[in-house]
Order: sequence, then C-alpha cells, then structure tokens
Amino acid sequence: MARQLNPALSKPLTLSPELEAVVGAGPMPRSEVVKKLWEYIKQHNLQNPQNKRNILADDKLKAIFGKGEVTMFEMTKLVSGHMK
Repeated sequence: MARQLNPALSKPLTLSPELEAVVGAGPMPRSEVVKKLWEYIKQHNLQNPQNKRNILADDKLKAIFGKGEVTMFEMTKLVSGHMK
C-alpha cells in the first residue's frame, strides 16, 4: 500500500517575496519549497565545507534566515515563517 502524503505538506502555501526570490513564485507546498531551497543551496555551493549540516547564507538567504549561518533544522523553522 502506498504511503499517504501528509495533507499539510502538500497544501500550496503563499510565500513571502524574500522566499520567492530563492525558490520561484508561489503558492507551492512546503515539500516543494524545501526541495527548491536545497537545489539553490547546492547550486550556489552554500553548505559549510567543514560541517555540511550548516548552510552559509548568501544575501538572498540572509533575507529569509536573518543571519549568516544556520543549521538544516533551523532552516526549516525559519523558512516556515515565510509561508502562510
């Protein structure tokens, strides 16, 4: 039996302009936002080379995170504030 997607994760959400600057125009589901964020992070080589779990924010990500470096777990929490 196929696993059901959590409806909260697949519901399209409205994104803040700061978040749209990174992942593209919304609305989009949380799962898609996280996927696109990781694509952006990898494409711009923004993982801390000493600790891959940390993200080094460029100017666009600083607008979302509010600081220069965050952990993967912080990132998810901070991005939630940019989705309604």
